[in-house]
Amino acid sequence: REDFVEQFHSVIGRGSREEYERLFDNVDVSREGWVDWHRLASYLLLGLSERQEQATMSAVPRWCSPRLLHVPHREQIQNLVHLSTGCYLSVSKEGMMAMWTDNLTLLKKHKLHNDSVKPKDLWVTGLVVLPNVHKLAVSFTSKEICFYDLLSKQEFSCQYKIHSLRHTPICLHYWYDPARPENAVLSFGDVAGQVSAICFRSAGISLFERPSADVEQNAAINIKWSELQQNRHRCCYTVTHNAHAAHWVRCVRFLGTLEAFVSCSGSAQNSMVLAWKEAEARPLRITAFNIERGIMDLDYHPGLNLIATAGLNNQVCLWNPYLVSKPAGILQGHVTSVVAVQFMISKKQLISFSKDKVLRVWDVSTHLCVQNVAGLFPKTPECKILLFFHEERSRLFLSFNSSLFFLEAQKEDRKSVMSHESAVTCVLYNSLFRQVISSDANSSVKIWLMDTGQKVKHFPRCHDDAEITTMALDATQTRLFTAGTDGAVKVWDFNGHCHHRLNSCRDLAVEISQILVLKRTVLVLGWDRVITVYRMNSFSRFFVHPSEWKGGVQHRERISSASFQPPQTLVTGGSDGEIIVWNNSTENVIRKLNKNTQHQDYKVNTDSTLLSTPSNKQLTASSCEENSERCAVTRLAFLEGRKGVAATGGADLVSCGGSGIICFWNIANANLVGKFVAHEGSSSIIMTVDGSGCYLITADMGGMLKVWDIQEYCLQPSETVIIQAPKMLLSFQPHVDSITHLETCVHSGRLFLLSSSADCSLALSFLPGGTIGIFGQ
Repeated sequence: REDFVEQFHSVIGRGSREEYERLFDNVDVSREGWVDWHRLASYLLLGLSERQEQATMSAVPRWCSPRLLHVPHREQIQNLVHLSTGCYLSVSKEGMMAMWTDNLTLLKKHKLHNDSVKPKDLWVTGLVVLPNVHKLAVSFTSKEICFYDLLSKQEFSCQYKIHSLRHTPICLHYWYDPARPENAVLSFGDVAGQVSAICFRSAGISLFERPSADVEQNAAINIKWSELQQNRHRCCYTVTHNAHAAHWVRCVRFLGTLEAFVSCSGSAQNSMVLAWKEAEARPLRITAFNIERGIMDLDYHPGLNLIATAGLNNQVCLWNPYLVSKPAGILQGHVTSVVAVQFMISKKQLISFSKDKVLRVWDVSTHLCVQNVAGLFPKTPECKILLFFHEERSRLFLSFNSSLFFLEAQKEDRKSVMSHESAVTCVLYNSLFRQVISSDANSSVKIWLMDTGQKVKHFPRCHDDAEITTMALDATQTRLFTAGTDGAVKVWDFNGHCHHRLNSCRDLAVEISQILVLKRTVLVLGWDRVITVYRMNSFSRFFVHPSEWKGGVQHRERISSASFQPPQTLVTGGSDGEIIVWNNSTENVIRKLNKNTQHQDYKVNTDSTLLSTPSNKQLTASSCEENSERCAVTRLAFLEGRKGVAATGGADLVSCGGSGIICFWNIANANLVGKFVAHEGSSSIIMTVDGSGCYLITADMGGMLKVWDIQEYCLQPSETVIIQAPKMLLSFQPHVDSITHLETCVHSGRLFLLSSSADCSLALSFLPGGTIGIFGQ
């Protein structure tokens, strides 16, 4: 171990010695004190494959079948925007505007008019919505930008027209400050490589000043670009810089959080330019990025402070705005030029689209492609491609010339997050590796990080197609025991290698309910009236055969649960409600807890006069013989720290089972000290007790959990059985189906509860209560 840490620390030159010590311990799961290249490579490959699977499966959009929308456009679509009214608006080169309802039915169409040019010469180059002032800005090849009022009674009424621009604008972008909506910026790029902007000081009042001369009320106000450059309009000022020499500006953005303009072109020189707007009167500070063959599109993620670029060199690059020398990440996978990119802000993912009609979704944190969509889009020749993702509705629009395609991601059901693909059957906490282990009905075992809830390992088909019913850890916590409905118990290390197979019932299909791993023996039970025992000295071979249990058959029905208290006290519970106390060293019976004493044929009185509070629940008699499942002991637990209490007649053992009843026993005197109904009306419940014996946690078949304070409960015996319930601290429902297993653990000095359920989820909660989250959410 020391050699490993020393060599790796000195050769790799990064990371702490503690990290290499943890790496060694994770590889050397059997604690043999050495590792080789095969073990290390297996561990690293397993971890990397799990990381890749995690990235692939996490929040990947599940697209519905694409739809081709019926559009009124005859020429290529120049832009598509979403309006605050919930409608979508598209515009094409010939000036045809189409408005769509939220369910994507065509609401209306309108042909734009510009009195500066003849209708047949009208050519729209771009469109952007100004949401804070309810206007549209449309650019034309006539070197004009027109502002249309969306609230005007006259449909798409032109309110302002900026004319006599030096060059033809071909891309637009609008930004406003949500905290101060009067501050806004309209930026545009042109065919000469210039980036210009109009910075509004009072957008909410008026974008531009009205001329002093009389102008018709509904007539458009004509404004020369030179007037704006000469600051004749006090409500705005202009900014211009020659960003890309003579190359067309493909995309422009104003990044409000950075106070900077970013633009791109198809040139290898100055492919992307950041112009920092430091003060109104000062010139822009320029930062240039050079990329082979240039850039077709870009987008910005304000939360991550990353710029994504669509490269003509087939690459998608992620850039830190403050680092010019190299990209922060290169996303490789496209085989033709990338023409469009857009961030999915909330998911921290990126959508890219290439010239060969391939859509890719990338995980920004891992730089991995998590989805590749091809073959859905038309294989048209050269065409203008437009991509627009409406994140609020998870809708993706793609246009190919005048055709408009629409894909919608299926809605995520956030209430039913699944940790497994099938019912989770058992959960354990490994304090050595600080990890959580869970099993399911599909014969899979998954390992999770306790701190983040992230899956780190997955062992499929551990028992072929048989369901894993229960698990256990050995004392070193380096070996995992799994039991399946195939009647086998297998012993694994945490690299997924099976070391032993325990033949419990001669390969017969039976359901094993519990495994107890003790110092010298392993006890397996659940399907028979006798305990199946394996001696530790027989674990020298792969196949391990059972030994004879010296105590023989003592239960009248199958053994359903068990618990052990060092040094030698073993208790087992039967499906008929009988509990037997054993000396585990001699394997002989010490005493039996009478099932009639336990139940005394009690049931819950549902009479309306009964008080419903937990502290006043009462019990009345009925027959338990009618349904043996209502009598089965599903869980047994010793109350740690109560040895002195047990000597004076207090309770030191808890059992639960049918009818939602909890029983407190004194095993020395074979007395029932107390009992109460924890879950009224429930046919069966399970439970666990924390290590200090302070909290009792119960769970039912409806996914409900209850936490009880039992520190002072049944400490002293009474002449009659105590039927008053202890104080219930909390009741909550982390699951929507039957809870299958409970486990308490202390992690980083705090007490937690792990719960598995048939709803395929694995939940983490605080104790005494409160759900933290679902593993894998």
